[in-house]
Amino acid sequence: MIMLNGEKLAFETYPNGETRVDGERILDLAGESNRLVLKYENDGDLIKLMFVKRFLDDHRYPASLYVYYMPYSRMDRVEGASVFTLKYAANFLNGLNFEQVTVVEPHSDVTPALIDRSSAKYPTVELLDQVVRDTGFDPEKDYLFFPDAGAQKRYGKVKGFRQLVGFKERDFRSGEIRRLDIVGSVDKPGFKAIIVDDLCSYGGTFLLSAEKLREIGAAEVYLLVSHCENSIRQGRIPQSNAIDRIYTTDTMLDPSDTDLIHIYPIGGF
Repeated sequence: MIMLNGEKLAFETYPNGETRVDGERILDLAGESNRLVLKYENDGDLIKLMFVKRFLDDHRYPASLYVYYMPYSRMDRVEGASVFTLKYAANFLNGLNFEQVTVVEPHSDVTPALIDRSSAKYPTVELLDQVVRDTGFDPEKDYLFFPDAGAQKRYGKVKGFRQLVGFKERDFRSGEIRRLDIVGSVDKPGFKAIIVDDLCSYGGTFLLSAEKLREIGAAEVYLLVSHCENSIRQGRIPQSNAIDRIYTTDTMLDPSDTDLIHIYPIGGF
């Protein structure tokens, strides 16, 4: 999905699959200062973004970019013969020469390092206070849980919370988790835990984390994740009782018809 100055742009498709861009609509919305929003749904959105930005360039309209979720941000390193797709996606954005690029909750520091004139926003940290209030979380006896060292690095600096950290072994190619252990100790059972991370796909990591937390005495387990793919509905979490509620944003996830998932609109951050 592409938005220009708060309005969603509509695109048509020719019979052969090519995209038709409505230039008149773009000119109607354009002004002295313009903000494009990329809500990545598939690779076709990148082509649409290019067409809109180049059209604005041709008419001498400056533009900044707001990226709900940076495509390919999980591919932020190279192992063996893996392809560094994040680097190439960042090169694509750099070639469009935006005045400024804002990325919501990048998966790692690699994303802003690769994108020119970029900055990052971290709504998960802002949302944590709301989730704490909603769940009745008590910082004196309850725990934040970070599923791995990456999550701890991103969010472990928040003050005033007890923390537990997961240590997991993952197959880089398949994504399958071979093992997950919890580092840290709890005073007594019956505590609440909020799992905090940036990205959820099918939710296998978080389900395993919740099960491990239950084993060491958690009475309630919640998940706070900034980006949540629609594939979570095809995973095992909806059929499991291990996670009491999921808190996320609309950077990726479509509206939910279940109380299990609470979606915050990213436009408020």
